[in-house]
Amino acid sequence: MTTSIKTRFAPSPTGHLHIGGARTALFNWLFARRCGGRFVLRIEDTDVDRNLAGAEDKIREDLDWLGLTPDESPWTGGPDGPYRQSERLDIYTQYARRLLDAGAAYYAFDTPEELAAMRERARAEKRSFKYARPTALPSEQEAARARAEGRPVVIRMKAPDRDVTVPDVILGDVTIRAEELEDFVIVKANGYPTYHFAVVVDDELMHISHVIRAQEHLMNTPKHMALQDALGFRRPVYAHVPIVMNLDGTKMSKRDKHKAVRTRVQEWLKSGKWTRADLAGAAGIDEAAAARWLDRADVEMDGEQLARVAAALDVTPPEIEVYDFRRAGYLPETVLNFIALVGWSPGEDREKMTLDEMVSLFSIERIGRTSARFDREKLLAFNTDACAAATPARLMDAFRDYARLSRSPMAGLDDATLSRALEACRGLRTFHDVDVKVGVLFAPDDAVKYEPDAVRKVLARHEGRGYAMLEALLPALETFQPWTAESTDTSIKSFCESRGAKLADAAQPLRVALTGRTISPAIGETLALIGREAALRRVRRCLAMRTRAAGN
Repeated sequence: MTTSIKTRFAPSPTGHLHIGGARTALFNWLFARRCGGRFVLRIEDTDVDRNLAGAEDKIREDLDWLGLTPDESPWTGGPDGPYRQSERLDIYTQYARRLLDAGAAYYAFDTPEELAAMRERARAEKRSFKYARPTALPSEQEAARARAEGRPVVIRMKAPDRDVTVPDVILGDVTIRAEELEDFVIVKANGYPTYHFAVVVDDELMHISHVIRAQEHLMNTPKHMALQDALGFRRPVYAHVPIVMNLDGTKMSKRDKHKAVRTRVQEWLKSGKWTRADLAGAAGIDEAAAARWLDRADVEMDGEQLARVAAALDVTPPEIEVYDFRRAGYLPETVLNFIALVGWSPGEDREKMTLDEMVSLFSIERIGRTSARFDREKLLAFNTDACAAATPARLMDAFRDYARLSRSPMAGLDDATLSRALEACRGLRTFHDVDVKVGVLFAPDDAVKYEPDAVRKVLARHEGRGYAMLEALLPALETFQPWTAESTDTSIKSFCESRGAKLADAAQPLRVALTGRTISPAIGETLALIGREAALRRVRRCLAMRTRAAGN
């Protein structure tokens, strides 16, 4: 295999990776590995208004979790750096000068108001807006004078005056008509390059051989080809992959998460369960910021802020970003396997693959042309199978990452206890299931919320029969030896037999006392996991709750 193959993934630092971006990174990584080439991670941070502090670290964490390690990046370095566009501004300035000197680009200094008027005129005349190139191009002196007057001076690239055919490995030849092309900005008024300009310069200087990116960039490609031709650059191989869609055909968007949480917030505000101050407190932001998020659909919270609000509301927003799937308790190998199949097929109806197997099977030609649907139920089935097949050591290692990220009460468990907890949750779909099933056993006692139905049906029914069972059982619990799943299970059965009761007559009240609900692992396993002291403490707490209720 040749070593001249080089791919790149170039996200903007605006937050965690969208799952569609992760799939693009995976395809680039797989192709580079398949061909014995190199995979480059480049940070495209020239749109300074959209950059978020800490976002680069989030991107790195997401890629590390997925196992998609770049060969060259801002943090690993490489022969073609720097790998942050904001550190390459002098390079772009040199190439912009070349285009100006060659007459391929020109200065423009239309104000936002003038551009808006041009667009409005086009609408009034029922035609598509297309920037009109001036007959006499502004000189350096005129540009300097406009700049001195405070006008926004940009540099525009001349668009081709002919149809442009984009050769694409996936889509075939795609022709964009000349009338759809217009002169476009390559350097903004603040001196920063636009995406179109920087990406072309970087791909050339970083020796990128294949550009594998989303189909939404297809219409940008004629601009990039025009720049390549004007600068004498080589043409990389283009492969535009289908966009990831929801099952209903809508685009998977980060805003889907905010919409779901915002809807619940509005319901709670309307019902009086919450105030805007409660929203701000849950998110950890000031009330003005909370109000902007609530009132404007285009305003987004940070991912962790949104997660805190969702948890307070007991709402589960759809997973959109890699962080969401990680926090929901999916295995990274499952996510990789699944997103590879969203738009690509290895053939022979094969679905379950390791990363190494994907490398050996991957080819760009087997990526589909049409939009790919993301089936969360199928992903859940994939993850269920992967958890069942994983070794105990692998499950524990992956669970610890999940527990730390989700702030699970199980985050600090020792290996032996965590192993028993995972064993008690056989058939789990995600690690969130483990938290739901046994997490309360390791939480502070005051985190136990008694479900009203459980209290009524199990404890208070039949003149408090469940409470009476707990009162009788408490002294016996204090004597159980040893405190293991098998021994406590046997002891409770003996206790029930001595009273002519069924196991459920004691087990269900005990479950409610320990967890606040009627569902938990087998009662012996539940007792072993929570431990003697915590079990006794919670039974006493439950009985005290009854006493307080009676006093009221």
